[in-house]
Formats: sequence, structure tokens, C-alpha cells
Amino acid sequence: MSDSTQPERSDSERDPADELAERLRQSAFGTVTPGQTPTASDIWSAVGGVRGLVEAIVPGLTFLTVFSLTGVLVWSVLAPLGLALVFVVARVFSRSTVQPALIGMGGLAASAGVALWSGRPEDNFVLGLWVNGIGLTAMVVSILVGRPLIGVISGLLVSDSQWRADRAKRRLATIATTLWVGLFGARLIVQVPLFLQGAVAELAIARLVMGLPLYALVLWLSWLLMRSVYRSREGHS
Repeated sequence: MSDSTQPERSDSERDPADELAERLRQSAFGTVTPGQTPTASDIWSAVGGVRGLVEAIVPGLTFLTVFSLTGVLVWSVLAPLGLALVFVVARVFSRSTVQPALIGMGGLAASAGVALWSGRPEDNFVLGLWVNGIGLTAMVVSILVGRPLIGVISGLLVSDSQWRADRAKRRLATIATTLWVGLFGARLIVQVPLFLQGAVAELAIARLVMGLPLYALVLWLSWLLMRSVYRSREGHS
């Protein structure tokens, strides 16, 4: 006698596109759904609020301060790592999402490991340069193949699989993706020469200035662009 009950799909059998969309909705991009009306509090939430601001800026500022005062590589990279651990513990005790702090601590640990292995303070920033290089490449390639990445992300967030058939959506997605090309490119243009010169303090300052503030600005502009086209289409539907 056969069992007609259909087994539930395991997590490993879920549609990869659905899984990606769900992860995006849980990320900062999930806060900036194109059809919503953006507010200052929305973009503030997208970058993590006060806690996100502190966790993004204080470790880099600590590295800059300790290195400027001591010139000792070990203390300069371990002090921010210790702070990152404090951030993780604080999130655990406050029962808030631990993932952002863990990701930040993982990045700091990897960067510190590279710098300690090479003995060069500027190598504390080399992984960040690689991340920007990969981001730049991904954005450029997505434009060249006709699938601008911001459009792909927006389509997943609002379940719009046909966005590429709409010329306006495709055009504004290309513009929004180009903004990210500009962000990653500007970071590399400024920071790579400083890295090659071994200008550690200047590199740390550049990374702070071109980090969260520029990220928030480009995220905001991308949101406005994609919101405009989705709202205009909703208005005519």
C-alpha cells in the first residue's frame, strides 16, 4: 500500500532563487524595497542604526588611534578585534541579531591575520581592497551582460521576474548599478595608491570616510531610482 503523503521539501531542495530572495529580504537591502516610500529612518535602519554605525566605524577608528600613538602592529590590529568581540557579546546578551557583528569580527580577524603574517601594517587593508575589486567587477560584468545587479536584487525583493522586459526598469537599474561601480571604483582609486605607498594612517582615514557614509549615500540613491520606476508602474496599473 503506497503512501500518498508528499514529503516536505528540505532546505537543501528549496529553489535557489527563493533562498537568495529570502536572504536579501533579511539584509540591509530588505529594508529598501523599491516600492516603498523612503524616509530618513528607513535608511538609518538599513545601515544598522546607532549600533551598526558604532560597529562599522569604531574598530577602524581604534586601529587608526592605536597605530598613530604606538606604531605597534600587534596592538593596532588586536584592539579592534577585541572590540568586535565585545560587540558580539553585547548582541548575545541583548538578544539581538548576532550575524552582523560576527561578520564584522570575521573580517577584522582575517585582515589582522594577513597583516600579522606579513608584518606590514598596510596589509590590514588588503582584503578590503580585494572586496571592493570584486564588487566593482561584479557590477561591471552585470551591466555588460545586460543584467545590472541592482535590477536583479530589486526584482528578487519584489518578486518581479520580468523586470528586464521593461525598458525604464532596465535603464534605471543600469544607472543604479553604475552608482555602485562609482563607489567601488572611487575607493580603489583613492586607497590603492595609499596602500602601495605604505601610508597607513592616511589609508585608515580614507577607509573610514569612504566606508559607511558613501555606502549609505549610494544605497539611498539606488533606492530612490528603483522606487521611482516601480511606483510609476504601479500608478498606471
